[in-house]
Amino acid sequence: MFGNWLKTTILMAAIVALFGVIGSYLGGANGMFMALVFGGAMNFLAYWFSDKMVLRMYNAREVDETSAPQFHAMVRELAGRAGLPMPRVYLIDEAQPNAFATGRNPENAAVAATTGILHLLSAREIRGVMAHELAHVRHRDILISTISATMAGAISMLARFALIFGGRDSEGRPANPLAGLMLALLAPLAAMLIQMAISRAREFSADRGGAEISGDPDALADALSKINHYARGIPLTAAEEHPATAQMMIVNPLHGGGIANLFSTHPSTEERVARLRALAGHR
Repeated sequence: MFGNWLKTTILMAAIVALFGVIGSYLGGANGMFMALVFGGAMNFLAYWFSDKMVLRMYNAREVDETSAPQFHAMVRELAGRAGLPMPRVYLIDEAQPNAFATGRNPENAAVAATTGILHLLSAREIRGVMAHELAHVRHRDILISTISATMAGAISMLARFALIFGGRDSEGRPANPLAGLMLALLAPLAAMLIQMAISRAREFSADRGGAEISGDPDALADALSKINHYARGIPLTAAEEHPATAQMMIVNPLHGGGIANLFSTHPSTEERVARLRALAGHR
């Protein structure tokens, strides 16, 4: 518990510091102060409202035992096995198979899955996926994940603003345009690296926790293999429009080669599957 809160504190501090760097470019010391205030306010808003922001980005619709009886009952059963309160349950009308969890704590959590994942996977495999998402809830990863997604998106927008409109020093003189270009490139990269540093280890932990909750490591391994294969050929519109949220998904919804793989917020699916097979007793 303490470790997760420490990670959250470090994450918030690092991202607020990035706001300060961009603010300094835009307006010197005064700009830095205003950006730090803005970053602090963003952190506060992200803590309370980031889950709603992300669900709205994905046009997620809440479902219940009437509108999605089997899926809702599955989540309820797994939440009980995990010792968690029942989360809110959402569906996203997208063909790409994927899922994520969000919320500031287990008492205010939500799990969401695309309709594509319900069509692609067997009931056993869907159960493995939702157990993985509930493991994120139990480990309190969802606060870190959701805040980092919303804040990283804000940093990218602020960096682009700095590039387009240029910067000023404390005396009002124009800043070096080359510095603005470097800032526009490096600030989003730094935010992505902060996300990556926490996200990869978190996915392995949620895989183990999900296997424990479901009691079926092979089901999650099979699901990850299928999702990874099919997601490559099917776009996820909201993830493309808001790439900072991609790290929340069970499998990276954005695919590219070379440097994109190097800086992926997800560990390789092959390694995740191998670890799950080992948990199931396969060698």
